[in-house]
Amino acid sequence: MSQAPDPSPAALNVLGQPLEICGCKPLTGWYRDGSCRTDGQDQGMHTVCCIVSEAFLSYSRAQGNDLSSPVLAFGFPGLKSGDHWCLCARRWLQAYEDGMAPPVRLEACEQSTLSVIPLEVLQGHAATGEGGADAA
Repeated sequence: MSQAPDPSPAALNVLGQPLEICGCKPLTGWYRDGSCRTDGQDQGMHTVCCIVSEAFLSYSRAQGNDLSSPVLAFGFPGLKSGDHWCLCARRWLQAYEDGMAPPVRLEACEQSTLSVIPLEVLQGHAATGEGGADAA
């Protein structure tokens, strides 16, 4: 993981507005600052703010990406249903293609996501009735 970059213009979300925080419980994002910001070092492009479910966590584990088991060496408590998490854009797209994509918070998905996932696809999976970053 890398350090946060020098201050630069505020990141935008997929709607062209200022990027909102995705989640702080547990702390998510490439920078572990709650935001789905990215940079050139982030090969996974952790830009999709999603709200995970048990079905998605099981699917992800079956794909070789176990997000529910704690990894104490990295301070990762493991995710549970309802947690907000910055997911890699290509991982989310794969889940979408397999019919397993979790809902997303458009306001917290970084604009660069659109280079991988069309806005219409994200809009079709927009979370409704979910609170902000600490709702989980």
